[in-house]
Amino acid sequence: MTTTVLAKRSVGTDVINYDAIIIGAGFGGIYMLKKLRDELGLNVRAFDKAGGVGGTWFWNRYPGALSDSETFVYCFSWDRELCQEWDITTRYVDQPQILSYLNHAVDRHDLRKDIQLETAITSAVFDEETSRWAVTTDDGHHYSAKYLVTALGLLSATNVPNIKGLSQFKGKQYHTAHWPADASLEGKRVGVIGTGSTGCQVITAIAPIVGHLTVFQRSAQYTVPVGNGPVGREYVAHIKKNYDEIWKEVRSSRLAFGFEESDIPTMSVSPEERKQIFQHAWDTGGGFRFMFQTFNDIATDEQANLEAQNFVRNKIAEIVKDPETARKLMPKDLYAKRPLCDSGYYATFNRPNVALVDVKANPIEEITEKGIRTADGVEHELDVLVFATGFDAVDGNYKRIDIRGRNDVSIADHWRDGPSSYLSVATSNFPNMFMILGPNGPFTNLPPTIETEVEWVSEMIGFMEENELACAEADPQSEHEWGVTCRDIADQTLFAKTDSWIFGANIPGKTNSVYFYMGGLGPFTDILTQVKTEDYRGFKFKGLALSGKYAQKALH
Repeated sequence: MTTTVLAKRSVGTDVINYDAIIIGAGFGGIYMLKKLRDELGLNVRAFDKAGGVGGTWFWNRYPGALSDSETFVYCFSWDRELCQEWDITTRYVDQPQILSYLNHAVDRHDLRKDIQLETAITSAVFDEETSRWAVTTDDGHHYSAKYLVTALGLLSATNVPNIKGLSQFKGKQYHTAHWPADASLEGKRVGVIGTGSTGCQVITAIAPIVGHLTVFQRSAQYTVPVGNGPVGREYVAHIKKNYDEIWKEVRSSRLAFGFEESDIPTMSVSPEERKQIFQHAWDTGGGFRFMFQTFNDIATDEQANLEAQNFVRNKIAEIVKDPETARKLMPKDLYAKRPLCDSGYYATFNRPNVALVDVKANPIEEITEKGIRTADGVEHELDVLVFATGFDAVDGNYKRIDIRGRNDVSIADHWRDGPSSYLSVATSNFPNMFMILGPNGPFTNLPPTIETEVEWVSEMIGFMEENELACAEADPQSEHEWGVTCRDIADQTLFAKTDSWIFGANIPGKTNSVYFYMGGLGPFTDILTQVKTEDYRGFKFKGLALSGKYAQKALH
């Protein structure tokens, strides 16, 4: 294996050389650094523009921020000792807990010395002569690496809607993904735009402390109770005793959420039993549990989906006291977006200090100095305006960096008709660039998918080092075929029939594209394994020691 032993400045230049550069220090970047540095012996540097590790959990510090994956599967499985040592106290894990966990993992494995914080990558350009990536940071420093690994996260490029008069507002403006430590909401008149997962969380959390809360709702949401709370010793002991079996099941499942996915069709049971199953899921809590542990066809069959819709609508009617507010809160479309869960969202609208504005029926005309004016002429006076408007998901952060591959093609141009990949980890025209959670990866609980992709990429890089291969690049035809596979599977679900960030619908003007492989983590892992055993089918290589079967796959 040929590696650079120490990072050093090249003679006569200001370029610092590494074997690999990682962009991002969240779940993916942390594990990638561990694999490449400690297992392959490469000299690696991870960069992050944030002031600390944690990725999306560093930035999303808004009130109520909570994972919708249960604590025992929202962690690293690769550190078996940490799985046993870490104290599980609640069923779900909130932002401070996740950030504490990730910092602990970084320090436990002495990774912090190889992570450079408060440093944004502004450009990464592939040099075809040297087969290396030239990387520039916002502080003007230049780096070079054989491998570029992007661990940018799916939900990190913030989306602020272009609303008339945005700059006129005299009060405070916050985006949930850039929540300031000194934000003060107590007793204030607060407006929240956005009612997705983040919006539901922040609305529920701040309603008891603000003076008045006005919720500007574009899309009514199906959401079920999260079921969070403290867990007992027996619960924790059972998990820790069975972690090996749990992780094996998680890795082979579709969703990787740590529960047994239903194999029962919705309409195969009586209406009474169907209601009981839904009620049990409602009482237990969890959005993914409600959609996928109850029945096996809610996401694929419209009649089954209607049964779930009606159950949630009936719950809204039971919970919300004002009939008109309940009507506004009831979704009318398919229950086919990322399934949400909450800590009392619908009941929040029973509070006398909370008002709901349906901006589909009564659009926002303008943001004024004092607040928001809607089409009915009402000016909603506010002290604070909160944008819970989500992210330019999946490819958003890629297009905010000047990434250029072969023939100086930019990633923005390469993906002008929508983001694409081969197996989520590579894209043609960008040799030696490996993506963690790139486009068209599994739609799952993310840490197990991150681990699966990191391990596969690490194995491929190890293969390249052992065989002295200079370059690996995804074949365009293989990338196209993977995209067709992802589209075909998505079209078999109801998710493809709704407007959702999952397909880019939350960003005006963005091409509606398939962003995920909906076939599940288990089948995805099987595909990765097959590609590896078939000598990395779908990749082309260039190297110093190519011979035999690998020579046939050489780049030209």
